[in-house]
Amino acid sequence: MASVGPSAASAQPALPSGPAIFKTIPYAFILPEIVCGTWVWILVAATSVSLPLLQGWVMYVSLTSCLISLLLLLSYLLGFHRNSENWKVLDSLYHGSTAILYMSAAVLQANATINSEFGPNAPLNYQLNSAASFFAFLTTFLYILHAFSIYYQ
Repeated sequence: MASVGPSAASAQPALPSGPAIFKTIPYAFILPEIVCGTWVWILVAATSVSLPLLQGWVMYVSLTSCLISLLLLLSYLLGFHRNSENWKVLDSLYHGSTAILYMSAAVLQANATINSEFGPNAPLNYQLNSAASFFAFLTTFLYILHAFSIYYQ
């Protein structure tokens, strides 16, 4: 007689912990998200802020997301999730909402880049703002990639 139990197709893969997170696809995006997000707020902080409301939002989103992603990375490294399914939902919701916030910050940073083209110290500020815009859109893409890959896993 066949055994009565959960089928192998319905079994969920175990959440990685420790160094294995750097080898597993959705979770391997956390470290590049932190690095690119750090570059965003470093580059924005290096410019002379001409539009404090726009770039203040960029700084808030990038710094807050960087810190929360760092805490998430540490929790995965230390195995705080204990292979709970709630961590997948938390991870997906966090990365999805952060992707939306980062998209708004990236668009505002691109607007600040356009506005800094003809301001004082134009070449340096324009180059720093352009690099910050590039990293903001790259970070947005990484958060979107992470959110969809954890959702479809």
